[in-house]
Amino acid sequence: MSRLSFKAFCIELYADTKAIPSNEVYTLFEQKGIIKMLDEDYEILHGHGFEYVIYEIDSILTNGGL
Repeated sequence: MSRLSFKAFCIELYADTKAIPSNEVYTLFEQKGIIKMLDEDYEILHGHGFEYVIYEIDSILTNGGL
């Protein structure tokens, strides 16, 4: 999976999980630094299960972002 595909998948997965429109999730991820984190930590994150990735994103958002 490419970095771009991974980021898009994470946005869609989070949107589906939280019942939020994907364009709102993208804006939230951009504002909180998650898009950058998904890109920078791609090598680490793409090997984990998506439950782990969602958990990490929730943890970041709970703490106010990066």
